[in-house]
Amino acid sequence: MKTIKKSVTIAAPKEKVWNVLVEDELNRLWFAEFSAGSHAITDWIEGHKVTFVDDSKRGIIGKIAEKHPYEMLSITYDGIYSDGEEDFDSDEAQKVKGAYEKYFLTEKDGSTTLSIESDMGEEYFDMMSESWDKALEKIESLSLT
Repeated sequence: MKTIKKSVTIAAPKEKVWNVLVEDELNRLWFAEFSAGSHAITDWIEGHKVTFVDDSKRGIIGKIAEKHPYEMLSITYDGIYSDGEEDFDSDEAQKVKGAYEKYFLTEKDGSTTLSIESDMGEEYFDMMSESWDKALEKIESLSLT
Protein backbone atom coordinates (compact mmCIF):
# COMPACT_ATOMS: atom_id res chain seq x y z
CA MET A 1 0.00 0.00 0.00
CA LYS A 2 1.08 3.56 -0.74
CA THR A 3 -0.09 6.74 0.98
CA ILE A 4 -1.56 9.66 -0.93
CA LYS A 5 -0.61 12.92 0.81
CA LYS A 6 -2.12 16.20 -0.29
CA SER A 7 -3.04 19.56 1.20
CA VAL A 8 -4.85 22.75 0.35
CA THR A 9 -4.98 26.11 2.10
CA ILE A 10 -8.47 27.56 2.26
CA ALA A 11 -9.36 31.16 3.13
CA ALA A 12 -11.91 30.05 5.71
CA PRO A 13 -11.92 29.18 9.42
CA LYS A 14 -11.30 25.56 10.41
CA GLU A 15 -14.86 25.20 11.72
CA LYS A 16 -16.24 25.87 8.23
CA VAL A 17 -13.84 23.39 6.61
CA TRP A 18 -14.65 20.76 9.27
CA ASN A 19 -18.36 21.12 8.56
CA VAL A 20 -17.74 20.46 4.86
CA LEU A 21 -15.95 17.27 5.87
CA VAL A 22 -18.62 15.84 8.17
CA GLU A 23 -22.03 17.34 7.28
CA ASP A 24 -23.95 14.96 5.04
CA GLU A 25 -25.41 17.50 2.62
CA LEU A 26 -21.94 18.99 2.06
CA ASN A 27 -19.70 15.93 2.03
CA ARG A 28 -21.92 14.20 -0.53
CA LEU A 29 -20.89 16.98 -2.94
CA TRP A 30 -17.16 16.31 -2.66
CA PHE A 31 -17.46 12.53 -2.14
CA ALA A 32 -18.98 12.51 -5.66
CA GLU A 33 -15.48 13.24 -7.02
CA PHE A 34 -14.62 9.64 -6.08
CA SER A 35 -17.83 7.95 -7.23
CA ALA A 36 -21.36 9.11 -8.13
CA GLY A 37 -23.75 9.12 -5.20
CA SER A 38 -21.06 8.48 -2.60
CA HIS A 39 -22.12 9.17 0.95
CA ALA A 40 -21.20 8.19 4.50
CA ILE A 41 -23.44 6.17 6.78
CA THR A 42 -22.17 7.13 10.23
CA ASP A 43 -22.72 9.30 13.27
CA TRP A 44 -19.05 10.46 13.17
CA ILE A 45 -18.50 9.36 16.79
CA GLU A 46 -15.03 8.06 17.65
CA GLY A 47 -15.01 4.26 17.76
CA HIS A 48 -18.21 3.98 15.71
CA LYS A 49 -18.67 2.36 12.33
CA VAL A 50 -18.59 4.24 9.04
CA THR A 51 -19.70 2.88 5.69
CA PHE A 52 -19.00 4.79 2.48
CA VAL A 53 -21.30 3.64 -0.30
CA ASP A 54 -22.11 4.92 -3.80
CA ASP A 55 -24.91 4.61 -6.37
CA SER A 56 -23.61 1.20 -7.46
CA LYS A 57 -24.19 -0.03 -3.88
CA ARG A 58 -20.45 -0.64 -3.47
CA GLY A 59 -18.13 0.88 -0.94
CA ILE A 60 -15.81 0.52 2.01
CA ILE A 61 -16.38 -0.10 5.71
CA GLY A 62 -14.35 1.18 8.62
CA LYS A 63 -14.50 2.97 11.93
CA ILE A 64 -13.77 6.42 13.25
CA ALA A 65 -10.37 5.70 14.81
CA GLU A 66 -9.77 9.17 16.21
CA LYS A 67 -11.66 12.44 16.20
CA HIS A 68 -10.66 15.86 17.48
CA PRO A 69 -13.31 18.28 16.18
CA TYR A 70 -11.94 21.06 13.98
CA GLU A 71 -8.42 19.56 14.15
CA MET A 72 -8.17 15.90 13.12
CA LEU A 73 -10.21 12.95 11.90
CA SER A 74 -8.83 9.46 11.34
CA ILE A 75 -10.67 6.52 9.79
CA THR A 76 -9.37 2.96 9.64
CA TYR A 77 -10.78 0.49 7.11
CA ASP A 78 -11.49 -3.20 7.62
CA GLY A 79 -13.89 -4.34 4.91
CA ILE A 80 -15.91 -3.65 1.79
CA TYR A 81 -19.58 -3.19 1.02
CA SER A 82 -21.10 -4.78 -2.05
CA ASP A 83 -24.77 -5.05 -3.07
CA GLY A 84 -26.00 -4.55 0.48
CA GLU A 85 -23.59 -7.07 1.99
CA GLU A 86 -20.69 -6.39 4.34
CA ASP A 87 -17.53 -8.35 3.54
CA PHE A 88 -14.57 -8.56 5.90
CA ASP A 89 -13.04 -11.84 4.72
CA SER A 90 -12.64 -11.94 0.91
CA ASP A 91 -9.34 -11.21 -0.81
CA GLU A 92 -10.72 -7.82 -1.87
CA ALA A 93 -11.71 -6.99 1.72
CA GLN A 94 -8.30 -8.06 3.01
CA LYS A 95 -6.67 -5.54 0.66
CA VAL A 96 -8.26 -2.62 2.56
CA LYS A 97 -7.89 -4.03 6.07
CA GLY A 98 -5.75 -1.71 8.17
CA ALA A 99 -5.75 1.15 5.66
CA TYR A 100 -6.12 4.64 7.10
CA GLU A 101 -7.56 7.91 5.91
CA LYS A 102 -6.61 10.99 7.93
CA TYR A 103 -7.60 14.64 7.83
CA PHE A 104 -5.66 17.38 9.60
CA LEU A 105 -6.82 21.00 9.91
CA THR A 106 -4.52 23.85 10.95
CA GLU A 107 -5.72 27.44 11.07
CA LYS A 108 -3.43 30.45 10.75
CA ASP A 109 -4.37 34.07 10.11
CA GLY A 110 -7.96 33.17 9.18
CA SER A 111 -7.01 30.48 6.67
CA THR A 112 -7.10 26.73 7.17
CA THR A 113 -4.67 24.22 5.76
CA LEU A 114 -6.40 20.89 5.22
CA SER A 115 -3.98 17.98 4.83
CA ILE A 116 -5.08 14.47 3.95
CA GLU A 117 -3.36 11.11 4.03
CA SER A 118 -5.05 8.17 2.36
CA ASP A 119 -3.63 4.65 2.15
CA MET A 120 -4.21 3.18 -1.27
CA GLY A 121 -3.46 0.00 -3.16
CA GLU A 122 -0.93 0.37 -5.95
CA GLU A 123 -3.53 -0.40 -8.66
CA TYR A 124 -5.77 2.52 -7.59
CA PHE A 125 -3.11 5.00 -6.52
CA ASP A 126 -2.93 7.25 -9.61
CA MET A 127 -6.69 7.33 -10.17
CA MET A 128 -7.44 8.10 -6.51
CA SER A 129 -4.69 10.70 -6.35
CA GLU A 130 -6.38 12.57 -9.22
CA SER A 131 -9.76 12.19 -7.51
CA TRP A 132 -8.30 13.67 -4.33
CA ASP A 133 -7.12 16.72 -6.30
CA LYS A 134 -10.69 17.28 -7.49
CA ALA A 135 -12.15 16.55 -4.05
CA LEU A 136 -9.86 19.09 -2.37
CA GLU A 137 -10.86 21.73 -4.93
CA LYS A 138 -14.52 20.97 -4.16
CA ILE A 139 -13.91 21.11 -0.39
CA GLU A 140 -12.26 24.51 -0.86
CA SER A 141 -15.14 25.91 -2.93
CA LEU A 142 -17.75 24.57 -0.47
CA SER A 143 -15.81 26.08 2.46
CA LEU A 144 -15.89 29.51 0.82
CA THR A 145 -19.67 29.70 0.41
